[in-house]
Amino acid sequence: QVQLVESGGGLVQPGGSLSLSCAASGFIFSWYAMEWYRQAPGKQRDLVASIGSGGNINYADPVKGRFTISRDNAKKTVYLQMNGLAPEDTAVYYCKTSISQHVYWGQGTQVTVSS
Repeated sequence: QVQLVESGGGLVQPGGSLSLSCAASGFIFSWYAMEWYRQAPGKQRDLVASIGSGGNINYADPVKGRFTISRDNAKKTVYLQMNGLAPEDTAVYYCKTSISQHVYWGQGTQVTVSS
């Protein structure tokens, strides 16, 4: 079955960096786009970044220039490098993929930006 497992979250000071990973299994990873979302307490889950099967990339405006999404098809893993973190980046970060009209989410990883 499809599984997505995020890791790499934690507590970081403002201006710091974190690198998130999402390990995928149960499907042909290279065929599908992968996305990172985040959800802050009391807010909706928002798209952060996406990377297509061909490598095309899009970012949400709040993270442009600070976050970098990438993928390693051999390792079946998608990454999110986050630099210049700010308190407003505090959220649970999820990876997501859509396969044949089914949507799959990971369990999420908490990112907290605080001094």
